[in-house]
Amino acid sequence: MPRRLISTGSPFEKTAGYSRAVIDGDFAFVSGTTGYDYATMTMPADVTSQTRNCFKTIESALTDGGFALADVVRATYYITDAGDADAVFAVCGEKLGDIRPAATLLVVAGLYKPEMKIEIEVTAKRRTA
Repeated sequence: MPRRLISTGSPFEKTAGYSRAVIDGDFAFVSGTTGYDYATMTMPADVTSQTRNCFKTIESALTDGGFALADVVRATYYITDAGDADAVFAVCGEKLGDIRPAATLLVVAGLYKPEMKIEIEVTAKRRTA
């Protein structure tokens, strides 16, 4: 199976030289995804809405690549404020509570733009029966 690139259609992907996701065999590698609502190109102010938007974009990329959220085996969360962890965990629990991938949460000094409160990247492995 050839390597396949998944795009959200953002011109920034070409400019910055990345894909939303790369499908390689039975694996999907989803790039760090921030909380933009790509339908409106807006960023909500609160971390809960941003986290929900991250998962919406991630799920869409996985689906485009022939994967499901249930295929996620690894997740990394980057947040800019440790005080947001409980709100982030609540959404992660809703989305991944039954899947329970290996996960890491990092508190970082900042993300690309100051309004970004969270970035999530995941790896998925296609299930074989």
